[in-house]
Amino acid sequence: MGPPILKKEPAVIPVATPLFAFLTYAGVAVFAATGALAAVHRRHDIVTFVFFAAVTGVGGGTLRDLLLDQPVFWLVDPNHLIVSAAVGALVWTTGARRWPLKALLWLDALGLCAFAVLGAGKALGLGLSAPVCVVMGVLTATAGGIIRDVLAAEPSVLLRREIYLTAALLGATVFVVAEPWVGREAAGAAGFAAGFGLRAAALLFDLSLPRFGGPAEEPVGDG
Repeated sequence: MGPPILKKEPAVIPVATPLFAFLTYAGVAVFAATGALAAVHRRHDIVTFVFFAAVTGVGGGTLRDLLLDQPVFWLVDPNHLIVSAAVGALVWTTGARRWPLKALLWLDALGLCAFAVLGAGKALGLGLSAPVCVVMGVLTATAGGIIRDVLAAEPSVLLRREIYLTAALLGATVFVVAEPWVGREAAGAAGFAAGFGLRAAALLFDLSLPRFGGPAEEPVGDG
């Protein structure tokens, strides 16, 4: 007889609260909108708009679920993919003139903070350590935007000197720290508010973290 066949234990699927179910759909929708808006500049067709929207909308959650060895969320509930496709088609149908360029930044901020809480929440529901939960939140929040920028041949938002990843980090951290004290729903709301507040302040007041080495030095002329 050969060696016994080891059966893989079924993945644990954390039960989503109403707030987290709403944040999932809302995050997918707004990130899908940013993906579609990224296709506006190159005047793509509706199929490309839908593709950009879908990949951006579900990209961060897909990476999270693969790393956590969980069923990919949009395979379990295809409605998330349908929402992404519908948003992409809507952006193409309404036309770019009704979507100011600043809408991309603000929609991205909403999706960023929603997914930061969602990613951290799913990891926390699996009983993982606090640092891992925070990392999962940041990955979930930023992966979709990175994929969008790569597909659109745009500079990644992570390479810009603006507060972006830091807002996701703050939102995920606030949620993970507060959850044992105030419960999942209140901690989720607090984490979202903290992350979005920081990102909104960065957009409104052009805030950024100090660069390495301090301010860039002016070149010295010959006289």
